[in-house]
Amino acid sequence: MAYQTIKSFYTNKNIFLTGGSGFVGVSYIEKVLRSMPDVGNIFILLRPRKGQGIEERLDTIKNNSVFDIIKNSEGSDVLLNKIKPVCGDISEEKLGLSDDDYKMLCDHVNIVVHCAATLDFETDLKTAVIINLMGTKSIVELSKQIKNLQCLLHVSSAYVNSNKNYAMEKIYDAPANYNDIINYTLTMDSDKLNSSAEKIMGDHINTYTFTKALAEHVVNDAKNIIRTCIVRPSMIVASWKEPVEGWTVSKNGPQGFIMGASKGVVRRLPVNQSLIYDYIPVDVVINTIIAGTWFSAQLPESTPTVDGQTPIFHSTTSTCNPFRWKDISSILTDTLHKYPIRGAVWYPNIKFLPNLFMYWISSAIFHFIPAYILDFVTKISGGRPILVRLHKNVNRSLSKLSPFIFNEWKFDNARTLRLQEELSVDDQSVFYIDPTPLNWRPYFINLTIGVRKYLHKESDKTMKQALKKDFFLFIANSGVQLSVVIGIWYLSSFITGTPILANFWAPLIAIIFGYFF
Repeated sequence: MAYQTIKSFYTNKNIFLTGGSGFVGVSYIEKVLRSMPDVGNIFILLRPRKGQGIEERLDTIKNNSVFDIIKNSEGSDVLLNKIKPVCGDISEEKLGLSDDDYKMLCDHVNIVVHCAATLDFETDLKTAVIINLMGTKSIVELSKQIKNLQCLLHVSSAYVNSNKNYAMEKIYDAPANYNDIINYTLTMDSDKLNSSAEKIMGDHINTYTFTKALAEHVVNDAKNIIRTCIVRPSMIVASWKEPVEGWTVSKNGPQGFIMGASKGVVRRLPVNQSLIYDYIPVDVVINTIIAGTWFSAQLPESTPTVDGQTPIFHSTTSTCNPFRWKDISSILTDTLHKYPIRGAVWYPNIKFLPNLFMYWISSAIFHFIPAYILDFVTKISGGRPILVRLHKNVNRSLSKLSPFIFNEWKFDNARTLRLQEELSVDDQSVFYIDPTPLNWRPYFINLTIGVRKYLHKESDKTMKQALKKDFFLFIANSGVQLSVVIGIWYLSSFITGTPILANFWAPLIAIIFGYFF
């Protein structure tokens, strides 16, 4: 197809974005403004919070580290002033928009990008339906009223098909009738609805995948009325290239546990190192959203679909560049010591365990015992103890996450790779959507550095002090390990009433246990 370039397509286009304060949302805003400065306005749906109106929330968004490059460039004020807040709430009828704002969006918007969702895998069914399903339906209804709409792009998830081991870029049969589910939510008692959740969801892992799967059908049902497109990312992680290597403000997935590991707090994780885990850098996801919108908007009016459905693009790596933890586990701890943080509370040492049973045992020793000790010290020194609560929350979450930890999915992304080939040469370099060239080892080194800088907020200036502290913690950690082994040795001699040398087996068992657990 002989398309115009992506940049020319977006010139003077006004965009309405939901989820604009989230990881994907701020990344999308930054990329559009930096790469396509001739874009129109970006209207973002913002909900006032206690003590913070939408203008204050907008200021918070503009202060996000993602905009550092834009702020250091000429004309940054003009670009950032294109971000226009609109007061509303994805969970309310008609998005909680005033009549004037609703009309303004209908009159001026050209592209709708729907990113807002509840990502909490533990959320109850009613909440997930209201935000993920009913919110999407409200977005579709608004899009139908927009006079010059060129595309509604819905950000879904590859895991809407987590009930399949291999998923294609197509919409599968709905797990339920979405109108029925909405009706249940509006009429049924909340406790009764939530207690019936497992039966209602069928073979879906949780309320998130279930409601996001239904939301896709809401979008697909509008395909002959408005131009639609769906992008399905897998687990979204730090940037690969842009705005800078390793940038992140998300604590989900690998970024979260590396954050805990660098502090020396998270020391064990349940991971099957041989399984494929599907991670996708946020900048690749953003480029796929931008290119997917461009693609769908220019489909012929006679056939605004692909194979009779809304165009689906998988922003995934499992089939084109599979990641396994065994490929990078050997460098992970070394990287934590090469780029340590000054705020570490203990010597970092991360170990992967192949099942939850081994993890529970190891966690009791290497997480909870130190946590109780450190929380006690914190409390008597006037601080706020948090480690025990943190590990309890982690362990509770792992029970919910275990299907994602110990299962392998493959998401076919052949259509997305073909989309890369349809871009112009210039667009291919600016809006890269093919993750095949990504080298995972240097990527995770950059991710670790990004966690240090953007999540722990430690600059390069603290590196010298952090390295000194890391060495001190190494000495302390070695001393504690030696003391434990010697203590077990003496204790076994005392219990058995035999000479200490006769109990050489006790420290040996302790060392072997530490090796495996």
